[in-house]
Amino acid sequence: MVAMSGGVDSSTAAALLKEAGYEVIGVTLALWPEDTPPPPGETGCCSLKAVDDARRVANILDIPYYVLNFRDLFEREVIDYFIASYLEGETPNPCIACNRRIKFGALLAKARALGIDYIATGHYARRWYDKEKGRYLLARGRDAGKDQSYALYTFTQEQLAHTLLPLGDYTKVEVREIAARYGLPVARKAESQEICFVTEGDYRDYIQSRAREEIKPGPILDTRGRVLGQHRGLPFYTIGQRKGLGLALGKPCFVVALDPERNAVIVGDKEDLERRVLYARDNNYILWGELPDEARVTARIRYRAPEAAATWHPLAGGRARLEFDEPQRAITPGQAVVYYQGDLVVGGGTIESVAQI
Repeated sequence: MVAMSGGVDSSTAAALLKEAGYEVIGVTLALWPEDTPPPPGETGCCSLKAVDDARRVANILDIPYYVLNFRDLFEREVIDYFIASYLEGETPNPCIACNRRIKFGALLAKARALGIDYIATGHYARRWYDKEKGRYLLARGRDAGKDQSYALYTFTQEQLAHTLLPLGDYTKVEVREIAARYGLPVARKAESQEICFVTEGDYRDYIQSRAREEIKPGPILDTRGRVLGQHRGLPFYTIGQRKGLGLALGKPCFVVALDPERNAVIVGDKEDLERRVLYARDNNYILWGELPDEARVTARIRYRAPEAAATWHPLAGGRARLEFDEPQRAITPGQAVVYYQGDLVVGGGTIESVAQI
């Protein structure tokens, strides 16, 4: 079963699997809420155009194709989480929540219940079984510019055992060439970058439309606790933000923290964004069965952030402490931190808090 978004990547994944001799079924997940019209654009992964494109590709490949209704689950596990996280002063990553709860959670469970051995996606990452370790491993994709292993750190061993990632050894250029060779109409289709369920305006407008009564204005404070002004509500701000603060201090200032207990936005100098230590919750580990006392890793604190050397320490309750060799800028609670050793994904968690040392 291939999760087809209507884009070139998942379409090519389906083509490659059929070429390799698999019996392939294409599915597109209907995720947008009933009270929200699906996005009308050309590239949105939940748009009507996306469904049409996926169906056309399935017809060309001569594979069965279905649209599955996951709306209620998506609203509960992804949209509600997204809004609640912003209200708590965090900056969430809904794509990771979708991968964890929807694609490799509910969809895989449905596929297995139907007797289907694998689900497959168009992610650029590699997985295989390591006999020596007795574990399935996950590694970054060969195309460094398209690597999506960061968004897949939540994989369990059971999920990896029943997941295929056909594009891991290909570059984006090669994928488009393969799609063109198959005559797929999406071979040159532009990529989708937006949050799939935000169909109008930006994410702030979306949150306001669904949680208006829960968004409260409050104080903007400096790092000493002095009141500098008023903010519109925590969801309108994120760590590292400089513009839109409504302050005239005679020098640049940045959002350095969000404090939900005081409903306060904390601002400071650029230097105040630098932190060496973070704490992460809800950690999942792919490389390790038993956790070491500590480990040297490289870590990525957001999807496009460069990796940085750090020392990882386990804590009780599925938490971890990560100390970077050099200070990192704008570490943001709610975002994922993903640990690597070489090309291998060690695991990752959700950033909970930061510390200077």
